[in-house]
Amino acid sequence: MRVLGALATGIVVTTLVFGLATSPAAAQQLRGTPGAPNAVEFPNSRVLPVPPGRFEGSIAPSARDSTPAWPPTLGAPENAPNVLLILTDDVGYGAPSTFGGIIETPALERVANAGLRYTQFHTTALCSPTRASLITGRNPHSVGFGVISELSTGYPGYNAIIPADTATIAETLRQNGYGTSWFGKNHNVPPWEASPAGPFTRWPQGMGFDYFYGFVGGDTSQWQPGNLFRNTTRIHPFLGQPGWNLSTAMADEAIAYIRNQQEAAPGRPWFINYAPAGTHAPHQPPPEWIERFRGRFDMGWEALRERIFENQRRMGVLPPNAMLTPWPEQLPRWASLSTDERRLFIRQVEVYAAFLAYTDHEIGRVIQAVEDAGQIDNTLIIYISGDNGASSEGQLRGTPNEVAYFNGIETPVARQLELMDAWGSDRTYNHMAAGWAWAFSTPYRWVKQVGSHFGGTRNGMAISWPRRIADRGGIRHQFHHVIDMVPTILDAIGIPEPQMVNGVPQRPIEGVSMAYTFDRANAQAPTRRRTQHFEMFGHRGIYHDGWYANTTPPNPPWDSATQPPADVVNGYAWELYNLVEDPTQSRDLAAQHPERLRDLQQLFLVEATRYGVLPMDNSVLTRLLVQRPGFSAGRTEFTYRGTGIGLTSDSSPPVLNRAYRVTAEIEVPQGGANGMLVTQGGRFGGYGFYLREGRPVWTWNFLDIERVKWEGTAALPPGRHSIVFEWRPDASGPPIGRGGVGTLSVNGQQVAERRMERSIPFYMQWDEPFDVGQDTGTPVDDRDYQVPFAFTGTLRSVQFNLGASTIPQAATRN
Repeated sequence: MRVLGALATGIVVTTLVFGLATSPAAAQQLRGTPGAPNAVEFPNSRVLPVPPGRFEGSIAPSARDSTPAWPPTLGAPENAPNVLLILTDDVGYGAPSTFGGIIETPALERVANAGLRYTQFHTTALCSPTRASLITGRNPHSVGFGVISELSTGYPGYNAIIPADTATIAETLRQNGYGTSWFGKNHNVPPWEASPAGPFTRWPQGMGFDYFYGFVGGDTSQWQPGNLFRNTTRIHPFLGQPGWNLSTAMADEAIAYIRNQQEAAPGRPWFINYAPAGTHAPHQPPPEWIERFRGRFDMGWEALRERIFENQRRMGVLPPNAMLTPWPEQLPRWASLSTDERRLFIRQVEVYAAFLAYTDHEIGRVIQAVEDAGQIDNTLIIYISGDNGASSEGQLRGTPNEVAYFNGIETPVARQLELMDAWGSDRTYNHMAAGWAWAFSTPYRWVKQVGSHFGGTRNGMAISWPRRIADRGGIRHQFHHVIDMVPTILDAIGIPEPQMVNGVPQRPIEGVSMAYTFDRANAQAPTRRRTQHFEMFGHRGIYHDGWYANTTPPNPPWDSATQPPADVVNGYAWELYNLVEDPTQSRDLAAQHPERLRDLQQLFLVEATRYGVLPMDNSVLTRLLVQRPGFSAGRTEFTYRGTGIGLTSDSSPPVLNRAYRVTAEIEVPQGGANGMLVTQGGRFGGYGFYLREGRPVWTWNFLDIERVKWEGTAALPPGRHSIVFEWRPDASGPPIGRGGVGTLSVNGQQVAERRMERSIPFYMQWDEPFDVGQDTGTPVDDRDYQVPFAFTGTLRSVQFNLGASTIPQAATRN
């Protein structure tokens, strides 16, 4: 590790840091950052930033008689590699061709063929937790991410707050001379802080990244992302750009960044966290990519699974004794489906496959840019194929609107068939049927959200670094986990784990380095990860020295209606596997080895206590309704003036499951006015309050299934007006999604009243912002207007007054 300081030529100076001296002669033996004439060894680089040393020049009354010297800065080790860390989304182990699938992934194969492919690499079964572990080197519960941020609760392991004593790899590298950047998905900003008001301490810039171009949240439209940011500013580059797609735009941004780093700071290493949206729903590749996969999946999901398994055995990405686990009873057989169901499901998976191939193609462009810059030999590329297993969140029949799934709504096949030609376009927020997710988990059982089985936690990974890894195309079978990435990167670069960052003592990194596997001599070496626990929604498992104990999933993640056991601790059955003899969890040995099972169950509790897993919570509904902190928490009045705002749902007025009144004070000019007054959500679920043809309109878009409107009969004349929409939910009925009566009034006179039989229970379209005076996302009704639909009059104010919630208070507290 080096401290770089610009010292006057010919001046003999000794640099003191913590009282330890380094002579100029020794300093000259070390390579400095380009442009720095000298470098010295720093004796304790475990403290970041470097504590300021004394001024090494001299000061006299006159500058003519003084000697300047710049403060020291910490530079990267000599020949430190660039790091390109790639993480895709919701990709099962058996989906990419690199690990036996039939979806071509040439970029992933390029990395694997230039380096190593890892066959027993594990994630956490869900998005936010994996990503938090990836950038901190700690288990997800250790850094507040035992679950996705939208389901956070007020316990240390689940509060969605990465603490200051677990600094990210970006913060460490940035303070060691690296340029750092993040492109793509960020699912680790606490939802209540994802607003223009910040605070931004847990945004990428606050976590060690110099630059961020991506979206905040679990997913987004590829065509019209409403939650896209450059650093902390919301941007809308798709407006007026037909055919614009986020996957391509993101690659363009990363390529420009690599070029700029090379031109502006040649020799300075960089770290890029590259996290595309693919293949999380919505699956939205360009139409020409979809055409490439026509007819490729006509064989159905069971036959696909058998084909993938044979490919995996032939390629050696499974041990010879691996067995193909059986098809589950909870999913239909392909032969049992109707002709319409098969036709629909084939279309769904063709679009998914196209999205995966397209995502990999854009990643390939970024990798090629590294080579074009002449940096490929000394770039450590880590390509993790999925942050968890394949997703079954499309339910049994798939869905044209993922927002409906998270509100517990299934879309009939007949309705989906009407949208087949638009599948993957901006007219759908689509997801595939659960049977395909199971097939893409081949040879393992289960899928995303299930932390107990490898179908939810095992993902293919490839690492290349031509300067260091000589075993090109090698395969590694050591058992490892996503928490092992940070220590691997630090080990590869030669930077020690920091003990103090920004004045905060650091908790130890919990991962172990995988760099020992880089050498051909260690191809068959025993894994250095002896123990690893897993937990997600009460599904749990524990690995130790080749054995694995895990709970049996009581209900599948595609079934949101079935409730899990009330007793999350004792209400689950357990299984036991010898992974050396049975690497796919196909033969349960719990009955034969009860003592070993008990030992592993006890070990899980030890690990759970140590790493913040407790208290376990298998509920989703309760977590959805938890009151979280933030600027909107507990408020009943909200006032907005002028055009703008762009808030997320957690920062905007919470109108679901309660009474409310919205008042817009406007002024209509001569000739009339049109445009949006206030809106939240969009094409796939939300509301809009606007003037169309001069008439006031309130529209509730119930998940693109039904649109209920309250509309005035006459255009508003010039002058000032007070327009009010009021919603009164029924006095009885279910606590969530309750129907009721809405009224629309102008200047104190009712102009429309209508009943709505049901309301959105949980989520409006989450990637769409809360906008005032315009609509920057998608319309709540395309027949009424197109974005941005800015209000052409004067919007003096919009006020929300919230009434009592229909949800019992006990259910909303945690």
